[in-house]
Amino acid sequence: MKSTSTTRMLLASGMMVGVALAISPSAHAVDAAAAEKLARQEGCLRCHGIDRAKDGPSYKELAAKHKTKPDAEAKLIKHLSGGVKVKFEDGHEEDHKVPKTKDADQIKNLVQWILSQ
Repeated sequence: MKSTSTTRMLLASGMMVGVALAISPSAHAVDAAAAEKLARQEGCLRCHGIDRAKDGPSYKELAAKHKTKPDAEAKLIKHLSGGVKVKFEDGHEEDHKVPKTKDADQIKNLVQWILSQ
């Protein structure tokens, strides 16, 4: 009997650890100060506000739209790096500005910061 209850307890503990890992933040913590500095240097904050829309959606809006999707990070990295077209309210389109930095870790940190808003 002890063996069965011990096994059940271990299984339950293992499941709780698995759930905790699944819902815990990424092992790589976001460097918010570096991300915001990069956003300012690259001119991102001219079109995007952190919590209010400008010519582009706010980072809070982007986070709310994307952060629950499993491919959110990859999608936003592609958007930032790919120079895709963006459409404005008046109907005109422009190429989305691509960050000058080619440091993938900086761009990933920026995207993770956006998704954390």
